[in-house]
Amino acid sequence: MINREDLSGYLNSRKKAVSFRAISKEFCKTKKESNTLKKMLRQMVRDGDAVVTAGGLYDKKQQSAIATGYFEANREGYGFVVLETPGERDIFIPQRKTMGAMDADRVIAVIENPRRRDGRIVKILQRAHANVVGRLLCKDGKYYVQPKKRSIPFTIDIPKLKKDKVKEGDTVIVEIKQYDSDDAPAVGKILKVLGIADAPVSEIDSIVEEFGLPRRFSAAVSEEARQLPQRITQDVIAARRDLRTLRTVTIDGEKAKDFDDAISITKTPDGYKLYVHIADVGHFVPWESNIDVEAAQRGTSVYLPDRVIPMLPKRLSEELCSLRPNRDRLTFTVEMDFTSDGQRSGVSCYTSIINSNERMTYTDVARILIEEDKGLRRRYNYLLGDLELMQGLCGALRQRRLQRGSLDFDLPEPEVIIDLQGNLEGIVSVKRNPAHMLIEEFMIAANEAVAQRIASVAVPSLYRIHEEPDERKMIDIIKISRHLINVGKQKLRPRDMSRIIDKARGGTYEEIINYLVLRSLKQARYSLTNVGHFGLASVCYTHFTSPIRRYPDLVVHRVLRDVLGNKRLSDKKLKAFEGRLGDIAFHCSARERIADDVERETLKALRAWLMKDMVGKVLEGRVVGINAGGLKVRLKDYFVDGFLDISAMVGDNYVYDEDDLSIKGARTKKRFFIGDEIPVRISSVDMQEREVFFAM
Repeated sequence: MINREDLSGYLNSRKKAVSFRAISKEFCKTKKESNTLKKMLRQMVRDGDAVVTAGGLYDKKQQSAIATGYFEANREGYGFVVLETPGERDIFIPQRKTMGAMDADRVIAVIENPRRRDGRIVKILQRAHANVVGRLLCKDGKYYVQPKKRSIPFTIDIPKLKKDKVKEGDTVIVEIKQYDSDDAPAVGKILKVLGIADAPVSEIDSIVEEFGLPRRFSAAVSEEARQLPQRITQDVIAARRDLRTLRTVTIDGEKAKDFDDAISITKTPDGYKLYVHIADVGHFVPWESNIDVEAAQRGTSVYLPDRVIPMLPKRLSEELCSLRPNRDRLTFTVEMDFTSDGQRSGVSCYTSIINSNERMTYTDVARILIEEDKGLRRRYNYLLGDLELMQGLCGALRQRRLQRGSLDFDLPEPEVIIDLQGNLEGIVSVKRNPAHMLIEEFMIAANEAVAQRIASVAVPSLYRIHEEPDERKMIDIIKISRHLINVGKQKLRPRDMSRIIDKARGGTYEEIINYLVLRSLKQARYSLTNVGHFGLASVCYTHFTSPIRRYPDLVVHRVLRDVLGNKRLSDKKLKAFEGRLGDIAFHCSARERIADDVERETLKALRAWLMKDMVGKVLEGRVVGINAGGLKVRLKDYFVDGFLDISAMVGDNYVYDEDDLSIKGARTKKRFFIGDEIPVRISSVDMQEREVFFAM
């Protein structure tokens, strides 16, 4: 009888990889035993207990060649495993070696070629997708679902179909019962037919369903929120630093309802003393409470044009923890001293109680400081000195950050305008104003200070990390940058990206360069291991300043509270806590990506709604992307991207030139390059796929 232990021992005893025939000769006497051996070897490879070489030979488990991470799938079927161990290059996974892994699945991969960093997935630890949205299709009498998400490269068979409730062509939500593998196709069951949206708001409803976002909190969570105390007792106040007499303001967007950060500032002989006050959510939400379990599952709030899907119930997010003006509120304060040139000279963290003086907006603060609006300056006369101090400190902090190599993207953001009746009025471009930058600089400073405080005592925590981009991904950026701006002829490396952005600042191609650099970067994520934050050029960074809307911030609050209280865990509890934090880091990174996908898909859908009645109209645009298929064009008058297929480029035979990343006419030699301004006609809008198409 063959067993895995003997088989593993045999492989470990061999100096070289061996063929199936040689193993079979050693272990098998009958064809049945040979078939059993084949299945056992296949399972050992999947579990990572053995590997298969490029020549089809079997070898012992290679500890150094096995890595855990999440799979980033490409629409062509291949993908990359982004490793959980920071600082290591991603592993390329060819299409035939994905083992049916889907985008964002947590996997174990074997590195088969260390030099090229390619390999195969041998085990799927955690599935990111239980349900998938797609279109029901039929071929040869058999029904299947074609997933809408292009990074899912396989279809899902539907063997049992209730034809009276669903028909071919419907968009459906399907539950995956059997995942795609080398041995069998994916199989699923239709859960729901998604109706055709008849308005922009119902389109957003549909997207919320597509991604399985929760619409409401459970009864247990709602009841626990209702039971939270309304009043702050004297014993709670006595245990905190009382800062209620300190002038304090919140600065947020006009539509904000949850205010989780407030700021105060005073002048010192050497420079400035800045207070960053963050809502003390951890006081109300202990580990393993119903609210905590739900918040951990959600991971983050999701912000959509007409609604917010919150991480916490409104009782917390908009009442008890929201730093509304003229209300006593419990906070965690980071008190920082800075020299006049922005060098941090001291930091102190403590629990506190504040009473905010004003709820201010980015727009009003910019009008006070930049436009010197007389009416607003009279209205906020008692705060003018503080606001001017904040402006001075912000400038000093920003200058120091840019000098150390931080990437500063001054990209416009799309703002969707929906009226009270749910009608889509437009999608406009909104640029950051100096008030946005002010809050941004102060939050970065607080996050760095907390990260360094926790790191100094070497306790497990969550860090916000951002690794350097792969130098191979810089090739296209360098080609385009050298065509558009003067960046010199010397070899450029990832650390030179800040110089490229700085060279483009204020020029015609600033937005294009910023956009391309941003797309080339890796995604920031959460990790137990601190490897720094490349984008901010920070050696130690965390997320602390938004515990109302991000679960990792709430976790960091708890860790900091233990650090300040000198709480020490036993070795056994410490190991368990590290494991727990590792799971939280992975889960919250995945939830953040889903939230980004939801916001991106919503913007795509609303762009399609805005353009569907403009088919045939000619508008000015600019090329923001090029590939072999055609041009990606962004309209000037609307913040809308669309695609101009190379087949729709008339007047010549146009071909893609990979060497200089352009599309050229074979006869006229006319060339289209990123940054070119061109007029386009809106040729069609695919409401199902949420795509806008252009013609010349």
